Amino acid sequence: MKVAILLFLTLSSHLALVRCYEGPKLDPLREFIKAQSQNKSSNLVAEDASAEYTTSYVGVQDGLKELDKISKLPGQPSVKFDQYSGYVTVDPKAGRALFYYFTEAEDSSKKPLVLWLNGGPGCSSIGNGAFAELGPFRVYPDGKTLWYNEYSWNNVANVLFLESPAGVGFSYSNMSSDYTIGDKKTAVDSYTFLVNWFERFPEYKNRDFYITGESYAGHYVPQLADLILQNNKMTKRTFINLKGIAIGNAYIDYADNFRGMYDHFWMSALLSDQTHQQIVQNCNFSSPSSASEICKAYLEQASKEIGNIYVYNIYEPFCSSSPSFDTFSLTGFDPCSFDYVIKYLNTPEVQKALHANNGTWDSCSIEIGGKWQDSPNTVLPLIKKLMATGIRIWVYSGDTDGLAPVTATKYSMPKLGSPVKTSWYPWYSRGQVGGYVVGYANVTFVSVRGAGHFVPSYQPARALDLISSFLKGKLPPGLE
Repeated sequence: MKVAILLFLTLSSHLALVRCYEGPKLDPLREFIKAQSQNKSSNLVAEDASAEYTTSYVGVQDGLKELDKISKLPGQPSVKFDQYSGYVTVDPKAGRALFYYFTEAEDSSKKPLVLWLNGGPGCSSIGNGAFAELGPFRVYPDGKTLWYNEYSWNNVANVLFLESPAGVGFSYSNMSSDYTIGDKKTAVDSYTFLVNWFERFPEYKNRDFYITGESYAGHYVPQLADLILQNNKMTKRTFINLKGIAIGNAYIDYADNFRGMYDHFWMSALLSDQTHQQIVQNCNFSSPSSASEICKAYLEQASKEIGNIYVYNIYEPFCSSSPSFDTFSLTGFDPCSFDYVIKYLNTPEVQKALHANNGTWDSCSIEIGGKWQDSPNTVLPLIKKLMATGIRIWVYSGDTDGLAPVTATKYSMPKLGSPVKTSWYPWYSRGQVGGYVVGYANVTFVSVRGAGHFVPSYQPARALDLISSFLKGKLPPGLE
């Protein structure tokens, strides 16, 4: 992936202070783009991971499910569903193992299985996805106790959260070279994890299976789906009953993301008409290496005009401990939630309850993103390939995200070449407009009104209604 850092880092005066989800660090996607700009051997489009990797390790899983069962998490309220967590070895020679957290539905035998992946690359699906977005628990400000999330996705599915690749969260390898990784190896390790996880939880082997995720999981999800479908064709391979994928605020196309980002800033009244027009006229986003000097000058001007904002949700505040700092949230989501999670998951009693190795847990690994190898500029051809297989594909976007904005997603949808079957309409959630929908012949676009990059965090009820419709195979409801 030959990414032009000049097109992104000229936002540095405000993005340099954007928090990695939990605190005052550089955000992972920006750091990833910075590192990838130095990689001259990257591919332009997604490759087939199955063409290079043809074998998977399958270990004995007898008795491990019982050992992984969580009796109760510290500070947890009483619930009526089971939860599990632990390690699944994906390479015994390297000592490489991925960590998971699994929350069953109360009526688990009647519900599908959903895998959730956060992006980054290098961000935890457990600390971010499970404990700050769509899981059954959120962490109180004390960092010690949990409250029940009534909009958890395990109301409608059995939800599996995976920390991938090795080096993210509690996942690890005994070989430091394994922390230099990329898209292909991540897909293969995630597939190997699933094959072994299904041996550990055999009751889910034939269950309807869906893969969901956000941000850089716009790469992870379709790549893993493609590998599953390719391996399903082979004999003596575990058949995974993949029914569909859903990706939110997904980083799926370089050119569309950058054009969409600046257009979104402008349409959100964060950027002047004059500067936006000069960017449109002088910046060639379709060519990562062709940023002219005049383009860079106008991008720097854009950075000054936009100011210091939280780019994951342009209308939400930063987390701050300063009593003079206004942290009022329009959505009700506590901007310090990720701080609470990092404190909770670094508590020895919590790590013990989760069956995790003792050590420092972080929500995102800048090291992993900084060493990332293969990453295509676009995965749109891969998504188009998946559309031809007949699996369900939804692409959704919170409309206040500035980093992977809804405008970028809208620019990408026509490139998939699918005719419109259901024209644009407002969908409704709990009596309010939840967002907007376009149903194509074999892919669906959905926006989520008032949501930032982390849709289930900012609009939990709308996110639950969205995923419920997705799993039912029905478009979100219009006004009755």
